Amino acid sequence: MSLSLNGPALWYATRATGLVTLLLLTASVLLGLLTSGRFASENWPRFLTVGLHRNLSLLVLVFVALHVGTTVIDTFVSISLVSAFIPFTSSYQPFWLSLGAVALDLLIALVATSLIRNRLGLRTWRWVHRAAYVCWPVALAHGLGMGTDRNTIWVFALTIACVAAVAGAATWRLVTAARACAR
Repeated sequence: MSLSLNGPALWYATRATGLVTLLLLTASVLLGLLTSGRFASENWPRFLTVGLHRNLSLLVLVFVALHVGTTVIDTFVSISLVSAFIPFTSSYQPFWLSLGAVALDLLIALVATSLIRNRLGLRTWRWVHRAAYVCWPVALAHGLGMGTDRNTIWVFALTIACVAAVAGAATWRLVTAARACAR
């Protein structure tokens, strides 16, 4: 049995891991917004939201690593590992690929600072963690620009659902914060 470094298997894996990463990142952003808004109910305690947010964020890293890995080892298009981390180092769709690199760098900063949150202090951690509000739309734009399925109805509907969910949660968070300031 031989392993081919190009062909449909890696292409499908790259597409699938990119879409799963978008869904997981969206869920993580939603849980982050709920956490920052101190959402809790009798049936949904706050520690559950915080725990899910942390675990989903780590799962996002696993899928983005698979996404980058399948992209780099696929020989159909030459995308280097360096280009996955450093923007504008690839000749292949440099703008859209660079958006993915920026989103990945922001994601790494978010996770790294969360792992050392106790050493950073809450103010610094919050300042860095606001990068999530940049990371998600940049990752979404990367998918829309580079994704080969972006013109299919189901991916378009999935993307719209992700945008609507984050917009709704962000609106809830802003309204909650405004009410808290008014008190």
